[in-house]
Parts: sequence; structure tokens; C-alpha cells
Amino acid sequence: MYTSTGTRNKEQFVIEFTPLVKRIAYHMMTKLPASVQVDDLIQVGMIGLLDAINRYEGSYGRQFESYASQRIRGSILDELREADWLPRSLRKKMRDIEGAVRKLEQRNGCAPSEQEIAEELDISIDEYHRVLQGARGAQLIYYEDFQKDEDDSFLDRLSVDSVDGPLDAMLDENFKTTLVNAIGNLPEREKLVMGLHYEQEMNLREIGEVLGVSESRVCQLHTQAVARLRSKLKNT
Repeated sequence: MYTSTGTRNKEQFVIEFTPLVKRIAYHMMTKLPASVQVDDLIQVGMIGLLDAINRYEGSYGRQFESYASQRIRGSILDELREADWLPRSLRKKMRDIEGAVRKLEQRNGCAPSEQEIAEELDISIDEYHRVLQGARGAQLIYYEDFQKDEDDSFLDRLSVDSVDGPLDAMLDENFKTTLVNAIGNLPEREKLVMGLHYEQEMNLREIGEVLGVSESRVCQLHTQAVARLRSKLKNT
């Protein structure tokens, strides 16, 4: 990683850590809408890697990989914020799915199947799968979820001067218990997708290989799992 004169060989660092950039980009793709291209994330991530190489002053090894990972993710997130990547239409699609899931669970007392959700939305199963694909990028929690109504200011109500801040609200024991139970009640395949992605840090393509399905199918399962979890957490 260093030249004969002892200076850092930047080209070798880039070659060595390009797979890290790609892994982070593919992992972040599951949280983004289909309109975002992974190649764009990789390109921005490479800029973050170069920035990490130029700024890093420690010893080579795991410490650099950890440092570079932070710079790569930060570079990608900065680009996404500037691009305003989360359209309102995405959240509306998720609210529609969440509402259908909630109604069916209350009516039938169990987790609804994809076919049942599609019928509740009055669309075909193929169209429902397209909705799931289009709603890719749905988050488990948005700060708007903590607002009581349109006039309520979440940021004012949970400011640094408040007794309980935003982090305290999310770390509430009741919230955590509800989330754990909701994950435990997910259909097995969706539970496996969430575990492989968030615990094992596998990207959609890798999960697809494990499950023997396409990357787009894994995306659908992930979006559907998030919708189920959000429908449970709404009451919390």
C-alpha cells in the first residue's frame, strides 16, 4: 500500500477498497427508490473513498476500512440529500399498503398474504408487486410519524430542551418491545430477508442467491416487511 519512498500508494488503495465501495452502495440501495441507480452511488462512494485516502493519517488495516466506510457512506448520503431522493409519492404508496395490512390484520387476526393485500387494494398481484418495487426505499420510521397532527411540530416538541429527546422516544421500552414482537411475527421468508440484510449486512443480490429468487423479488419482500412493521408501530 506504500511506495518505495514510504508515501501512500493511492492507486493501490483505490483498487483494494473499490469492492468496499460497491458493497456499501448495494447495501444502501434497498433503502432507496428504484429511480436511484447503483452506479451513481458507486461513483459518489468512490469520491468518498478518495477523500478518506487523502485524509487518513493512521496505520493501514481494519482501522482504515472503518474510517473509509464512514467517509463513503457520508459521501453517498450527502449526495442523496442534495438530490431530494424521497418523493411524496413513495410515502403515499407505503401508507396505502400499511393501511391495507392494518385492516386485514384487524379483520382476520393474522398476517395477510400478498394476494389478500392486493385484493384489499383492488389491484392484481402483478400490480401489487410493481407497487412494492416502486415503494423501494421506504423507511421503518420517519420523523413525521411522531407528529400528533399537521399543526404539531415534532422538532419543537422534542427539542434539546425537552425532558425527552427524539432518541429517548425511539428507545422507549414499549416501542422496542413492540418492534421486537412485530419482527418475530413476520412471515418466515420476510423475517429471513430482514435478518440477512440488517444483521448479516448482505445486499439484495446476495440475499436473492441464498433464497433462490431474483434481486427484485427480495426488494419486494423487504418493502412488504417494512410495511408490516410500520403498521404495527403506528399505534406505538
